[in-house]
Amino acid sequence: MENIDTLLKKVKRIHFIGIGGSGMCPLAEILHSWGYELSGSDNNESDTLARIRALGIPVSMGQRAENIGDAEMVVYTAALLPDNPELVAAKASGVPTFERAKLFGAISRMYKNCIGVCGTHGKTTVTSMLTQILITANLDPSAVIGGKLPLINANGRVGKSENFVCEACEFVDTFLELSPAVAVILNIDEDHLDYFKTLDNLIHSFHKFADMATDAVIYNGDDQNTRTAMQGVGEKTKIMFGFSKENNYYPENISDEHGAFYAFDVCRDGEKLGHLTLEIPGEHNVLNALAAVAAAMHAGASFADCKKGIETFHGAGRRFEKLGTYQGISFADDYAHHPTELRVTLEAAMEMGYRKVWAVFQPFTYSRTYMLMDEFAEVLKIPDYCVMTEIMGSRERNTYNVYTSQLAAKIPGSVWFNTFDEVADYVLAHAQSGDLVLTLGCGDIYKAAKIMIHRLQGK
Repeated sequence: MENIDTLLKKVKRIHFIGIGGSGMCPLAEILHSWGYELSGSDNNESDTLARIRALGIPVSMGQRAENIGDAEMVVYTAALLPDNPELVAAKASGVPTFERAKLFGAISRMYKNCIGVCGTHGKTTVTSMLTQILITANLDPSAVIGGKLPLINANGRVGKSENFVCEACEFVDTFLELSPAVAVILNIDEDHLDYFKTLDNLIHSFHKFADMATDAVIYNGDDQNTRTAMQGVGEKTKIMFGFSKENNYYPENISDEHGAFYAFDVCRDGEKLGHLTLEIPGEHNVLNALAAVAAAMHAGASFADCKKGIETFHGAGRRFEKLGTYQGISFADDYAHHPTELRVTLEAAMEMGYRKVWAVFQPFTYSRTYMLMDEFAEVLKIPDYCVMTEIMGSRERNTYNVYTSQLAAKIPGSVWFNTFDEVADYVLAHAQSGDLVLTLGCGDIYKAAKIMIHRLQGK
């Protein structure tokens, strides 16, 4: 079969299986803007599907062999099972089929300045910040983001410049399909060890990604694993950010007079560029902001653009997303699903002046819960109360024989339930006015917050 780059120059009609996925929708929008004739299918109605239909792209609900029609290429989401009727039909008919990551890579090669933002934590926040700055600076980027950016109310956008900002995920080495001009490395932490097996293997993949960048690598100079990954990376511009003054970009005069919301001076190579006040909580976002500023200025934005973009940024969807206050109880939702992310999110929540903080956590994947059990137990002792659900296995089978009850046994006073309704019953029976209820996890735990809010609204 020809490679996807060659095929994209020949074909006109492309079918997307799972077009409503947050990673599929932006790619479809980009191809649509380039004049391709698209069709798609999905199993669930969503905001992303509404966007797709508004562009005039036909979407079939449910998966049937006939949905692929006369497509000359089929793109499918990684979440698909091998017996999916559309995928089976496409392969049987000889239509070239490609997993989403292959298309993502091909699209990245269509832009001169592809900025790939990678790292174990903070990718969505930094990709969102950077996109917002470049829009503010009239640099008109295209973007593919792992969460919804409120400024554009979407996971991505189609710009008319050569700037392409994309979230580059290390999961199963997906990011090695991309062709970045600029690689941004935020941090490297033990994760996805069901795939990578060892931290050394994970670091080696980030090294490969950094080496692939044709123009520059912007990286966290404070992070030991990232520095290890940078060893032996070839000749290109290297820009470091971090808290220490050894970095090119670093903060000075950090203050948190607004509780968990930080303000600081941004310095570059000894020169003070100006002052930033963050509208998203947590000290970790000081580093995220520095990474976004470094990448934006390398792409041609001024510091004034960076300041305007970041100071009007109130977070991406599911990144400490405020859901509102009902009967005096505040609700927020966060994607944190790794102990390091939970720690910074919960520490920020504890600094925000609420009466009590409730962490409502849905563990995600058996392997991660099993391998990092003690680390999860440690960070889930930070909030005043910890309520959990059973583990969401996602793509895995429970060969680890691991259960939330084992995690709960290590966290004094914690409770766990099988259903979101039981979680809602428990929290609403005990939470009081002035409390924060924070749902945490990368699965569908946000639905528990919606149930609680719905009940309080109905009272």
